[in-house]
Amino acid sequence: MTDNGPGEFLRRQLVGKVRAVFNDVEGGEQPVPPSDEALFERDTPIRMVHADAIGMMVGGIRGLLLQMLHPHALQGVLDHSNFREDMHGRLRRTARFIAVTTFGHRDEAKKEIERVNRIHELVSGTLPDGTPYSAREPRTLAWVHVAEATSFLAAYLRHVQPDMPGHQQDEYYRQFAIVARALGADPVPEDRSEARVIFRQLRGDLRSSPEAREVADLVLTQRPEGAPVAVQAVLGSEAVEILPPFARSMLGLTRAGIGAIPARAVTWSMGKTLRWAFRQN
Repeated sequence: MTDNGPGEFLRRQLVGKVRAVFNDVEGGEQPVPPSDEALFERDTPIRMVHADAIGMMVGGIRGLLLQMLHPHALQGVLDHSNFREDMHGRLRRTARFIAVTTFGHRDEAKKEIERVNRIHELVSGTLPDGTPYSAREPRTLAWVHVAEATSFLAAYLRHVQPDMPGHQQDEYYRQFAIVARALGADPVPEDRSEARVIFRQLRGDLRSSPEAREVADLVLTQRPEGAPVAVQAVLGSEAVEILPPFARSMLGLTRAGIGAIPARAVTWSMGKTLRWAFRQN
């Protein structure tokens, strides 16, 4: 029996709004259908982590803030994207890539990886000091990957499954490494220990700059169409809260302007609501 009452109407409305944030609905883009022939099997760590909307939103913001501290990744954004006019579009395209490579049919995942590799071939230039950069540089790609992987997992542990077994966390890194290597990243962690070591190694490549702070401000103040301002403020506060202290300092950010405990509580509540809406446990 189908529930057509007020609760079901509310659920469908909520699902529609969330899907509109992650998909170009006006352009006819549809959510990625989960496949039994994806790169990763159902109910494995990477699919569990990447299925949680709130964890991915908070983790995605945290990851992008970290990525912008790498001068090569930052310059690529400054030189080769219209992020100032379309920050939401950039975030949405990143979310689409994660969705296709995690849940889509493996053939579609491989096509998406090849497409991104072709784009990266065209992204190159020089830093203000004359140093050349390229989006195909393995060490830069390694930082982009480590920033994402640690951020998605950190948000998942904080808001969804704090007691996620260690072996599942290690498996998450092993699975995500498959995508990172296909994009040319090196070094790539395959467990928590390697993630900590590589994160520390690559931290020396990071630099604070006015441009990085500008992007951080845009990331934290952008509002996806249809999303309440309060929601973005809470998600941004949570992302800042779980940033490493050194990153907050380099970006000139303060901890959770609306209060760490309220931000965490509100984010937890939103996550629970979204899991209900998408019929997740």
